[in-house]
Amino acid sequence: MLGNAELVWKGYAIHDTKDWKNFKVIDFEPKQFDDYDIDIKIEYCGVCGSDVHTITGGWGETLLPVIPGHEIVGHVARVGPKVTTFKVGDRAGVGAQVCSCLKCEPCNTDNENYCPKPVHTYNSKYPNGDIAQGGYSTAIRAHERFVIPLPESLPLEQAAPLLCAGLTVYSPLVRNGTGPGKKVGIVSVGGLGHYAVQFARALGADKVVVFSHSPNKKDDAKELGATDFVVTGEDGFSEPHKGTLDLIICAADVSHGINLMELMSTLNVHGRFIMVALPDEPLPPIYAMQLSTNGALLGGSHIGSKKEAIEMLELVVKKGVKSYVEVLPMKEASKAVQNVKNNKVRYRHVLKVDI
Repeated sequence: MLGNAELVWKGYAIHDTKDWKNFKVIDFEPKQFDDYDIDIKIEYCGVCGSDVHTITGGWGETLLPVIPGHEIVGHVARVGPKVTTFKVGDRAGVGAQVCSCLKCEPCNTDNENYCPKPVHTYNSKYPNGDIAQGGYSTAIRAHERFVIPLPESLPLEQAAPLLCAGLTVYSPLVRNGTGPGKKVGIVSVGGLGHYAVQFARALGADKVVVFSHSPNKKDDAKELGATDFVVTGEDGFSEPHKGTLDLIICAADVSHGINLMELMSTLNVHGRFIMVALPDEPLPPIYAMQLSTNGALLGGSHIGSKKEAIEMLELVVKKGVKSYVEVLPMKEASKAVQNVKNNKVRYRHVLKVDI
C-alpha cells in the first residue's frame, strides 16, 4: 500500500572518514521492498555518539558513502502486504536495527537485538548485499519487527533520541532488576546518562548515585532525580559508597581518565557493572584479583528489544521522563556531530528534515 505520494530518497552523507565534517546531499536506493517492510517518511532524527564513531572510522571499516542516524521518527508512508501492526499515517520510529535473521533463539525470545546476523540501521549490509542507510535523510525502510509505535502524546522530537539512547540504558536497568529496594549508580550525565538517571528513579530505585568528572553537572543530576552526586576526580571518591550499590550503568568513556576498579569497588557482593558506552579504545587493564573481592560482575548491553522499547515509551509517558534536546535543521548535521564529539550538547541533538 502506498501513501499519497512516492517517497523521495535523499540524505546527508559522508564520503570520507578523514573528511567527516563534510556532509553532502545524495540520492540513494533503499533495499528491495519486501512483504513485511514499512517505509517511514522521516521528520526528525537524533544524533548519537555512534554516528560520530562511524563517520570518523573509530569503530573500523565504514561503508562509504554513509548516511548516519538511527534515532528516527516520522509517519508511515507505505506498508507491505503482510504488515499487520501499522497503517499509512501512523506515527512510528526506528532505532539502531532494521532487520535480523528472525529465526534464531534470540530472535524468538524477544532478544532480537542480540541476533548474530543483525542488519543495523546504517553502515550495514542486508544478506543480498544491499547497504542500509540511516536517518539523516528523507525516508527509511525497515522490517515491521523493528518499527516502533510512538505514543500520540509524545512529541516526535522528544521521542527520537529515546529509540537509541533511551533504550540503550532502559534495557540493562530492567534486565538487571532495577526497582524498589535497589541502589543504582550511573557513570556520566550526558546523552545516555541523563536518561539512565530518570529511568532508574522512574523504575523505583531507592538510591541513584551519579558519578561524574564534571562538578558543574551536579544541579542537572539532582534535577534529573539523582539522590547523590560524586565527583570522580577527587581523591577517595568511592569511599562513602563502597560495597553499597547493586548495579552501575556506565555511560562514560572509561578508556581514559576514569579509575574503573575504584568505581567497581562501590558494588555490593555480586553487584553488576554494565557498560553501555562503546569507546574507540580498549578498556583499562583489569586484574582478576580486584574483581574477586566483592564478586563483581562486569558486562555489557546492546540497545534493547522492541518489547522493551514499547514498555520504555509507556514509562516515559506515565512518569514524565524528559528528553533534553536541542533541535537543529538537518543541514547543520556537521555542527551537530562536532558538538557531540566535543561534548558540547545538553544532552541530545535532534535534526529536523529539511530536504
